Amino acid sequence: MSQSTVHKPELMDENLLSIPTFKLLKQDGTLYQGASAPDFSEDFAVKVYQDLVFTRVLDERMINAQRQGRIPFYLASLGEEAASVGSAAALSDHDMIFAQYREQGALRLRGFTAQQFMDQCFSNELDLGKGRQMPIHYGSKALNYMTISSPLATQIPQAAGYAYGQKLAGLDAVTICYFGEGAASEGDFHAGVNMAAVLNCPTLFLCRNNGYAISTPADEQFKGDGVASRGIGYGIKTIRVDGNDLLAMYEATRIARDYALENNAPVLIEAMSYRLGAHSTSDDPTGYRSKDEEAKWAKKDPVLRYKHWLTKQGWWDDDKEKALYAEYREDILSQMKAAEKRPVPTLDHLIEDVYDQPSDQLRKQLSELKQHIRQYPDNYPKTAGRLDA
Repeated sequence: MSQSTVHKPELMDENLLSIPTFKLLKQDGTLYQGASAPDFSEDFAVKVYQDLVFTRVLDERMINAQRQGRIPFYLASLGEEAASVGSAAALSDHDMIFAQYREQGALRLRGFTAQQFMDQCFSNELDLGKGRQMPIHYGSKALNYMTISSPLATQIPQAAGYAYGQKLAGLDAVTICYFGEGAASEGDFHAGVNMAAVLNCPTLFLCRNNGYAISTPADEQFKGDGVASRGIGYGIKTIRVDGNDLLAMYEATRIARDYALENNAPVLIEAMSYRLGAHSTSDDPTGYRSKDEEAKWAKKDPVLRYKHWLTKQGWWDDDKEKALYAEYREDILSQMKAAEKRPVPTLDHLIEDVYDQPSDQLRKQLSELKQHIRQYPDNYPKTAGRLDA
């Protein structure tokens, strides 16, 4: 590490470091002067757009389902779809994804079906998580998508460790870890990034800077030049991207992945975006931000921006648009109705998947739980879990 020297003390100012934002696509679907679009085939470009639209329709349907009392909780990715779909599109299927809770687009791109989304949100017997998680806590071993955890930022050091394992195993794969700028204020962020930097782990740390950690704006969370400057502080390659520009997100992730593989080293990507909706169905954003602010960012809609580009390539039109939205709305609603009618898992699933065989202590606790529920059946809803094995 080269170091310059001075002979008079000077307190350094953060303004000495200003990280630019990588952009390719304007809101009208044209490229910036001097910019080049990634080499997308028509089929691939359309597939990416379909996953953007599916994510938006999924969120629309599930927010309504929560309002109707059909599920207890939901968290949408409105306004941030390009950050997850664009980055995931640049990955290999062998790469591991550690998500936070706005990456349903990345999971859809990997092949998660409408039925699988619904089964998870309704915690029924077909749910891959066996009904043990809140809605939107998706996971799929087959798709290399690590199950989401509720505690904020815990996935960051886990992703560093997983990538370290990939490196030791000599795998041609990286781990990508998604999180928000609020999670970057947690200690786990610093522990995970430092671990990956010191141990040379092929981890892509992708921060979705959407402006708010629930109700706390970014300028009340940290000083300095956003989250990207921290990557440089930890000695790792860093890039800041327009998170509403799918082409830029794809290209930034592509070069970051290539670098991580070639050098066994982490990269930090800061995606600058905005959460157009509420933090979750438990949140009311009118209490901490203005309608004018939301309207300003609505004009930067990432799905619409990519649609304009796709249309200019001659690969999309209004008829296809109407048909796609109608298809997804019908499919998701149909799968929702089917999922909510499926039985919930049995209580026996509570003690599975921890040990090869449940311990005597766990078996005893489960037996006591069943006895308690049988004794007080009116105090427990039928959706709490079936008693039959």
